[in-house]
Amino acid sequence: MRTEIKASVAKRLNRIEGQVRGLSRMVEEDRYCIDIVTQISAVRAALRRVEEEVLRDHVSHCVEHALASGDKADQRAKIAELMAVIGRAER
Repeated sequence: MRTEIKASVAKRLNRIEGQVRGLSRMVEEDRYCIDIVTQISAVRAALRRVEEEVLRDHVSHCVEHALASGDKADQRAKIAELMAVIGRAER
């Protein structure tokens, strides 16, 4: 992972960690269920953005490198790996 992406992802994950701790407090404080569900949706959306950023970096770095290498086996492996992770993300 490129250094600037790593820093961005780490920053986002720290923010998400704080959101999750906030969710725990909300549950402990017996907050309104809909407010908790709304915050869960916000955390999931934030995680999706992190996932997109990591995938974008993977494609622009790892997959691009495999394509440029001319190594057919590596190209097939990277594309299969990418398709598998995208398939899991859709579930």
